Amino acid sequence: MLLSVSLAWAVLQTGRFVLSPLLPAIIEDLQITEATAGVALAVLQGVYAITQYPGGEYSDRWTRATLIVPGLALLVVGFATFGIAGGLVGFLVAAVVTGVGKGFFAIPSRALLSDLFVERRGRALGVYAAGTDLGGLLASGLAVLALTYGTWRTPFLPIAAVLGVLTVLFAVRSTEGYTVGPATLDVSGTLRRVLASPAQRRTIVAFGLFYFMVGGFITFFPTYLIQAKGFDEQLASATFAIVFLVGITIKPVSGSLSDRFRRESIAIVGLLVAAGSLAVLSFVDGRAFIFLAVVGLALGYKMEFPLADAIIFDNAPEEDRGADLGAARAFFLGANAIGPAYVGVVATYLSYVAAFAGLVVALVVAAGLLYWDVRVQ
Repeated sequence: MLLSVSLAWAVLQTGRFVLSPLLPAIIEDLQITEATAGVALAVLQGVYAITQYPGGEYSDRWTRATLIVPGLALLVVGFATFGIAGGLVGFLVAAVVTGVGKGFFAIPSRALLSDLFVERRGRALGVYAAGTDLGGLLASGLAVLALTYGTWRTPFLPIAAVLGVLTVLFAVRSTEGYTVGPATLDVSGTLRRVLASPAQRRTIVAFGLFYFMVGGFITFFPTYLIQAKGFDEQLASATFAIVFLVGITIKPVSGSLSDRFRRESIAIVGLLVAAGSLAVLSFVDGRAFIFLAVVGLALGYKMEFPLADAIIFDNAPEEDRGADLGAARAFFLGANAIGPAYVGVVATYLSYVAAFAGLVVALVVAAGLLYWDVRVQ
């Protein structure tokens, strides 16, 4: 199950991240501005955020597989639509369908791993989260191939086909049944648990700020390198791949360390390293310094993903893990969805330096909130 859901996560993240290096080509083909592109991708993330909580709670009440399989099927349809449908409307439809499918898959798959790996929850979630970075590396390579030999639509049908195969494999190998029960949601009860103490509320806000930074940075990073640093599209895609190469290594490591030491302390270090590196990246122009800043940024912010999920799971009752993580990640990803729109608008009307300065502030504030929790406990 760890291998199955991690591979599926890697493939769907390939489809999500290939949009970033292809964004200049998408903007040109659809005849839209950076601000419009940012809002369109914010729609994908917004729908993904909205479906986090119901996906998590229904997977608690029904079975994990009951949500995972339909989620994967919707992802197949969504990515196929990116590859086939034309115009801005088609792009938006594909974004909505993909966002719903990703939301139905993301929380139940994490909750499944939390059920299976209790003592080594951080490590299992780190391996799963590393699928994001494997997907990012594959996306970088696919983007180069698409820009060289095809169009921006070229990668999406193969991605849909691979996800279709993985959907069938998961359905065959899963030992869970498929159960559909009452469709009501205990929203108030879930919110009371997730926001039960000031420390939990500060944690939610801190990781919300972190996800806001990630949404803005990761969407426009290749475009930033091209427009602000003079990179060509191929070099920008290769530099984009560095972020994910670092993530594949650091996520399982940070997850394993968090099984032995306090998760919040490790998270604070990562946030401060990421903030400093992003500040450096905004002002340096030498290629060597840019690459070093990218490595430092990746080391810092990639550490956070398994830590955020594990902290929420640690605080959740066993029978409500999916609901609690879904509610928390709905907030995280709502903030994440604002990130692309924020960077797109600020970069359009001010500059990328101004946009990234706001992201640095968000990381520093997040680290301060987590430090407050560590200091008072």
